[in-house]
Amino acid sequence: MASVVSLVGLPGGGKTTVGRQLARRLGARFLDADHVLEERIGMPIRAFFEQHGEPAFRDLEERVIDELSAYRDEPLVLATGGGAVLREANRAHLKDRTTVVYLRSSPEELFRRLRHDTQRPLLQVADPLARLRDLHAQRHPLYEETAHFCVDTGRPSVSTLVGMIVSQLELAGKLPVPTSHNPQSGPR
Repeated sequence: MASVVSLVGLPGGGKTTVGRQLARRLGARFLDADHVLEERIGMPIRAFFEQHGEPAFRDLEERVIDELSAYRDEPLVLATGGGAVLREANRAHLKDRTTVVYLRSSPEELFRRLRHDTQRPLLQVADPLARLRDLHAQRHPLYEETAHFCVDTGRPSVSTLVGMIVSQLELAGKLPVPTSHNPQSGPR
């Protein structure tokens, strides 16, 4: 059975960037839950938020997380949306079905990365730093509750972060098993 490694964390925490490199390193498929959602709704998430509101978006997100967390066709690295942990069902699906890594970042660090980003709907406010602080206060306990591992994003490069995640997965015996690998064949 192929396994899923899920990345959780605040917007701008590096889930997509780290996720792509982690998938490459593990020989796994990479999926970004937000990109899957955008394909299904046929518009950017920001536009969907504006037209239909956050509750409607969270309903769709819950269906996508349920589906992707149950994925077993091949090893998968899944980048979740920053708010995916707000729903109890999402937290349960991620924690029970996948190995969850929390990319932990401070609001100030995220603000430095995101201050010019206009695509994140929750940050289109007068004081984005205050909004990030509020999001951190609200979501940090949920990320920690859901995560099997936490990695501080701080200053390390993406490749260093990927190495740290791989090390934690190896130590815990949680690396995804490539579908082409046959454990019966023994060493070559």
